[in-house]
Amino acid sequence: MGRLRRSRVHKGIRDIQRKYRTRGYMRDIDQIHDDIQPENAAKFEKPELDPDLPGMGQFYCIPCAKHHINKESLEEHQKGKIHKKRVKVLKEVPYSQEEADAAAGLQKADSKVKKAKADAAMDVETNTQSA
Repeated sequence: MGRLRRSRVHKGIRDIQRKYRTRGYMRDIDQIHDDIQPENAAKFEKPELDPDLPGMGQFYCIPCAKHHINKESLEEHQKGKIHKKRVKVLKEVPYSQEEADAAAGLQKADSKVKKAKADAAMDVETNTQSA
């Protein structure tokens, strides 16, 4: 009978788990939504040459936040299902911190309520002065 393999391989090692989790990290939807805005999209139209990026950083898909090695690869990617799904998701308005606060019941007090109290105090002062 041969030797048995050890059952605990790498699943309990925290550093290795983090390495694999962060390796596939991409930009979040709200970050990409900001990139698509007209004032920010200009920096992606004519990028500088960067030898560390695929295709020298010239072929970038903004909705997918992904660099490609050449124009053919970029065009093939844009015909694909993953790209089309990403574009569909980006058409919606991203979830904001204000929505999260409202859902949690942590909204700040409205300034209109404070003004109403201030106006009521002014009315009381004017009524007492005129009497």
